[in-house]
Amino acid sequence: MKQQILEILQNCKTTEQLKQTHLQILMHKLQNSNFIIPKLITLSSQFDHSFDYAIKIFQNSQHPNVVSYNTIIKCCIGRSYKAALLAYNQMKASAVTPNSYSFCFICKCCDSFEAFKYGQVIHGETVRLGFGSNVFVQNNILDLYAVCGGNSELAWKVFDEMPERDVVSWNLMVDAYMRHDEIQAAIDLFELTPERSIVTWNSVVSGLSKKGNMELARMVFERMPERNEISWNSLISGYVRIGDMEAAKCIFDQTPKKTVVSWTALITGYTVIGDLEAASNIFNLMSFKNVVSWNAMISGYVQNHMFDHAVNLFHLMLTDAKCKPDQTTLVSVLSACSHLGSLEHGKWIDSYIEKHKFELSVSLGNALIDMFAKCGDVENSKSVFHKMASRCIITWTTMISGLAVNGQCREALSLFDRMQSEEIKPDDVIFIAVLSACAHGGLVEEGKCVFEQMVKEYDIRPQIEHYGCMIDLLGRAGKLEEALRFIESMHLNPNAVIWANLLASCKIHGNGEMLESVARKILDQEPSNPGYLMLISNLSASVGKWENFSSFRVAMRQHGVEKIPGCSSIQVGDSVHEFLAKDTRNVQRKEIYGSLHSLNGHLKAVRMFTNVEWSDETKIVNQRTAGII
Repeated sequence: MKQQILEILQNCKTTEQLKQTHLQILMHKLQNSNFIIPKLITLSSQFDHSFDYAIKIFQNSQHPNVVSYNTIIKCCIGRSYKAALLAYNQMKASAVTPNSYSFCFICKCCDSFEAFKYGQVIHGETVRLGFGSNVFVQNNILDLYAVCGGNSELAWKVFDEMPERDVVSWNLMVDAYMRHDEIQAAIDLFELTPERSIVTWNSVVSGLSKKGNMELARMVFERMPERNEISWNSLISGYVRIGDMEAAKCIFDQTPKKTVVSWTALITGYTVIGDLEAASNIFNLMSFKNVVSWNAMISGYVQNHMFDHAVNLFHLMLTDAKCKPDQTTLVSVLSACSHLGSLEHGKWIDSYIEKHKFELSVSLGNALIDMFAKCGDVENSKSVFHKMASRCIITWTTMISGLAVNGQCREALSLFDRMQSEEIKPDDVIFIAVLSACAHGGLVEEGKCVFEQMVKEYDIRPQIEHYGCMIDLLGRAGKLEEALRFIESMHLNPNAVIWANLLASCKIHGNGEMLESVARKILDQEPSNPGYLMLISNLSASVGKWENFSSFRVAMRQHGVEKIPGCSSIQVGDSVHEFLAKDTRNVQRKEIYGSLHSLNGHLKAVRMFTNVEWSDETKIVNQRTAGII
């Protein structure tokens, strides 16, 4: 029966099938079988949302052996060092002796700075229980210190005291030096290594490439007696990292067996330097693409502000159906939707997430909140926020900012208060969002209190962005003199943005008195900024200073300064189209301009008709006023 259950377990593909098999195990009273339980725990941990289920299976088993303990500890790697330590302590309390695999897995669970102190305790346990001469265990201890030790000294001490070393030990120590930027020490130890495997060579090439030392990396690469895919990909990635795409492409062309990693590295490199045409060409040449390849191309479009291309490529990925999107894909596409203001696409992706039962991770939740807020659907933003099982400071910042830009400024402040009541410490970025909420809502006194709280209670030194928010807050409220005094009290030198905020407020409130002095300060810092020149010239016109207006416009023309045109977008079906003023890029521009011309004709006719009606009404009013009618 046990063999039959094992075969059924191996064929489980869904959580539902797993639970049905677990029921069979319970019915046949095999829940304490140390042959079945490790397999059941392993399988449970592999499904989404099933780690807690795996923990419960283990907790309900009676008299687990060392294999069962090792299995649950292994499942905790990258998930919960606390659960791993709990299982390890239970193993000791149950008088089950740990073996070398126990220490290997528990060390992997403790390889974070938060858990490092427990890893050091485990190190002591290995020595006490006689594993100090076990090269397999000591290699894991060495790796623990290399990753979390803060420097290479502790790792070297473990390495130096090892009674026996293998090629893995030497590789780990070389990698430890590389990790801590001790390049020469790494090279010296590499040269002393008694036995160099291809892993040893790759470790050095990869380490040097990550540090940007491509000259030395290339020299080591050329010395290699044999090379594999990792060797070539490490060199390609190194050149990509420093932006030398010519060298990266040269190595890529020489690579005897190009893997999906090689192709993807090249795509990433071209997107980083903004050559999306080359990236797209490489992408289209790929015979096989994995989700990382698609993500590299989609995120490349997003990073280069080609948001419509990102959305279109996502649709192509779904149509292609050879590769399913992951959370990284969805976060990138949601970012594109946010920038395009495409609520329809954003809602479709939200439905896709629910339909395919994606875990609402912190990053995915943040992306959804941001997208809904920027598309004006603040209620759905709130819904996502409340559904999230865990939140980070970015989550709170995104939600507060979303409420502010959608006019719910007091609610944004209430949410900030709630965050503090939950003992989440605010950072400097969230204060920018809160101060912006105060500025948008005209909450002057509240804004002053928040600023003071930031400085005095949280000891956060104001940055230029915080000052900018305060100037905006005071300026919108018409407190221009107070804003000017605030600028003069800043510990930082005010930049052009600060003065432009004040200038914009002068325009809103029709204050021409400050115009010349503030405009002079802006022009001293950024004399060729078209946005600022346009603002100054428009303000000059609004307060009747036509000479200044003309002089600024002439100066703009003489210096060839043009205001960067704004961009509008419209969604038609599954596509998002972007337009600039006098745009000629769209393939249907003739039809578009034809429609615009026709609309203009209709508008002129309506205007003429309205003017006639208005003229007739005016005559009647005048006649009534004169007492004729």
